[in-house]
Amino acid sequence: MVVLTEISEQSSSSSSSSSSTLSTYDYDVFLSFRGTDTRNNFTDHLLHALLEANIHTFFDDTEIQIGEFLKPELESAIKSSRASLIVLSKNYASSAWCLDELSLIIEQQRTSKHIVFPVFYHVKPSDIRSQRNSFGEAMAKHRRRMDAESNAEKRSQLAQKIEKWEKALTEVAAMKGAEANGSGFCRILIQGIVDEISRRLDPHRRSKIPKLIGMESSVTTITSFLKDGSGQSTEVLTIWGMAGIGKTYLADYIFKSHYLDFENSCFLEDIERNCTPPNGSLLHLQNQLLKNVQKRNSREISDLNMGTSMIEDSLSKKRTLLILDGINKVEQLDVLIGTKGLHKGSKIIITSKNGLLTEKCGLFETKDPPKHTMHLLQGLNDEDSLQLLSWHAFGRNKPNIGDKKEPMKVVKYCQGHPLALKVLGSSFRNEGTTWEDILESLGKEISPTITQVLKISFDSLPSEKDKELFKHIACLFVGEDRKFTEDILKASGICKSSGINILINRCLLTVGSSGKLMMHQLLQDMGKDLVRQESPEKPWKRSILWHQEECLDVLQNKQGTTMIKGLVLDMRTFENETSNGSSSAITQAFGFRWFSLLDCVHILLSVIWWLFGWVSGMYTSFGETKGDFETLALREMRNLRLLQLNYVQLTGSYKNFPQGLRYLCMHGFPLHYIPSDLEMDNMVALDLSYSKLQQLWKKPKLLRSLRFLNLNSCHELVRVGHFSGLPLLERLILARCTSLVEVCESIGNCQKLVVLDLTECSKLKELPIRSIGKLKNLTQLLMNDCSNLDEFSIEMKDMELLTVLRADNVNIKSHGTSSSAIVQAIPRSSKFFVKSLPKSLVELSLKNNNLSNESFPMDFSSLSMLKVLYLDNNPIVSMPDGVRSLGRLEILSFAGCRKLKMVFCAPDTLKYLSIFKCYSLDKIIFHPVESAPPEVYDLGASYALSEEVLRSFVFSPQMMVLDMVMKL
Repeated sequence: MVVLTEISEQSSSSSSSSSSTLSTYDYDVFLSFRGTDTRNNFTDHLLHALLEANIHTFFDDTEIQIGEFLKPELESAIKSSRASLIVLSKNYASSAWCLDELSLIIEQQRTSKHIVFPVFYHVKPSDIRSQRNSFGEAMAKHRRRMDAESNAEKRSQLAQKIEKWEKALTEVAAMKGAEANGSGFCRILIQGIVDEISRRLDPHRRSKIPKLIGMESSVTTITSFLKDGSGQSTEVLTIWGMAGIGKTYLADYIFKSHYLDFENSCFLEDIERNCTPPNGSLLHLQNQLLKNVQKRNSREISDLNMGTSMIEDSLSKKRTLLILDGINKVEQLDVLIGTKGLHKGSKIIITSKNGLLTEKCGLFETKDPPKHTMHLLQGLNDEDSLQLLSWHAFGRNKPNIGDKKEPMKVVKYCQGHPLALKVLGSSFRNEGTTWEDILESLGKEISPTITQVLKISFDSLPSEKDKELFKHIACLFVGEDRKFTEDILKASGICKSSGINILINRCLLTVGSSGKLMMHQLLQDMGKDLVRQESPEKPWKRSILWHQEECLDVLQNKQGTTMIKGLVLDMRTFENETSNGSSSAITQAFGFRWFSLLDCVHILLSVIWWLFGWVSGMYTSFGETKGDFETLALREMRNLRLLQLNYVQLTGSYKNFPQGLRYLCMHGFPLHYIPSDLEMDNMVALDLSYSKLQQLWKKPKLLRSLRFLNLNSCHELVRVGHFSGLPLLERLILARCTSLVEVCESIGNCQKLVVLDLTECSKLKELPIRSIGKLKNLTQLLMNDCSNLDEFSIEMKDMELLTVLRADNVNIKSHGTSSSAIVQAIPRSSKFFVKSLPKSLVELSLKNNNLSNESFPMDFSSLSMLKVLYLDNNPIVSMPDGVRSLGRLEILSFAGCRKLKMVFCAPDTLKYLSIFKCYSLDKIIFHPVESAPPEVYDLGASYALSEEVLRSFVFSPQMMVLDMVMKL
């Protein structure tokens, strides 16, 4: 969502000019009058009516007694008003200053489409046009004063003025206006004047509303909030999101669309900047707010407490729309809205990068706090992003068909960020930059305009530790699990308990549904650039190294220093580069065209030479240089806490590894066991996935800090044990260890264990079932495709925190026959089987276990928390009866159950039902309930059972039936 002000359907220059003109208006109406004639009667009533109609009016309530020229503030007010309302009374022309106002108003009408509306108050337009009676007498007096002037220059100036005054009087007398000649019907006359001014102003006031691209749903949500008049007290809405995402533009759009619907209104823009010297102060903002809501030139306040008191009083009197844009401190809210609340039906909209600030202000600590709604503003989708980029790059809604590829790459990089799309599009349009130049710069450097906006959030972080946390996540932990990251960085002294929440609340970080840390690409690039700026030319003096070439250079040249806290090197990066280059070379060598014999000889020789050079280069690069360095390179990095060395070849003693390491990741670790001289006392996380490990270590180790052990895809690992030395272990990942045959009984000592992943350990024959059953803190037990188990009868009733059990394809080989693991686990009394499962289960997956209807108990009610149940690829004929007793079930899958004929009365709570490849299915039956039926997934399609479809079902008093014809 963004405002388009620079570019219009016509030329961009005309649009820019129009936008500039509109933006200079401070008032709707300038009221010109002769105070001695009308101040205490007609003009006062007229001013009151204008303000009641929400027409912002400039009214000078002081009489000018000295000086010969119009006051600068009056001249400025006329030029910054859309219209002027001139009350022409008997003594109007006797005031030189009134005539100066009139001359300037008429001039503005000629040059800037200024609206002029005269009111002939007890005077005739013909007297003004012909300058008779009081107007003739007044002009004669001005001429006598001119004749009496002895200074020739001043006399000449007066003569020019009088000439302008006479022309202005003649022009205004010819205009259509209102005549007030009688003493009665004053109220009706004034209402007619106000109605006419409103009618003339309305197109101009509405024309300011900017055009938005995207975020229609946000506009709908906020408009609904404004239209809701049910509230008896003030209602507050907070629009929050990352810097540059469009909060201000959206708020501006909403204000200009709806401010006329309220008695009072005020929009304070960019408070974060405008309350900070030299740009402004909170006192300045208080004065601006009072000026807008009181609709008169109130005296300047000089005390914050007095200002807050006056604001509270003003806001309590009328229904007000108040928008406070760019709040970054609670004190700003306390000073600008106070604690007494607003008039009934008033609305406050706050924009901020910190969504939690609003409810910390004093207004929410009162006995009757306002209703608060939060609206998270997210980025544009790809379609709207392309449209916005095209507006700024090409001046139209979309690029030409042949020009779409490069802009789409820019769109993907910007991830819906309006400011970035605008800046990059404008650079293409205005600076002659090519798309290739723009794409080349992405990820390497950010536009200063974008950085300046993004860095505001970073600079406002409350502590240096929070800033260090942001940089470490941006460089090293995007995409990682939140708890995993938090525990490691806490142990490293980088993260405090509230650190990640602070980043989330300030929209510098988000957490996905799976608990993964996510960061916008622009923020990630800014974080990396902040680290780069620590030492632009000397990488070894930075706190974090992540750029692969720089990491390799520092290690090979032994340039490590105590400045380095984190280092990431993955040699697959270089392998991919070589592979891509090789592919390109081969493609060029074997292009599809006809060659002469001589061409073929040349090509053959070239290919032989290329292959020789490629093999030599590969041998040299990977055999001697790339990925091959001494452990001494790490010796000087004494403050290194986070180290990733994937697919490297090390020589030398592991004693050289820093003793303070908290996180060590070495994918492709080449040794068969962990060396005894590797210091691991402080290590929190160890990841040796895809390694050649056959066992963890030769002698047991006591690692009091280790919480995460990842041995994923260690295909040579045969057994794991000695868990008594890992008292704090929380996650043990053994997935795809295809040679694993034994897990030691000592795993029962890991009482902190939360996740145990044995997925695809296809040779695993035995499980320490008693030990696993004692793991009371276990929340996830993952055993999919452990298809070689001899026994599966874990007693789980004591595992009170287990929420996820995945046991797909765990067929047991027992007594020479093949049968289902789950069937073997179910005693003759199926009720006992259900009771043996923990009541805490939320997700249960039993895919491909040869389960028939007889395998299930009649009652699953003890699994009261279960929301997800997968029964795919089982020989089930109908939905097991026990499923109906699952009172919280939301997802039920029978995908691949080819014998399934009927789903009968599934739980009312069901939201999704999968019947993919259920080729025998004839009938689905639901209880008729008020809630919407589930979405049904069949053969890859999704069917939402709408009310119209439901009416076509055959109803019985107790149920409704959907007959289904399944076509293969």
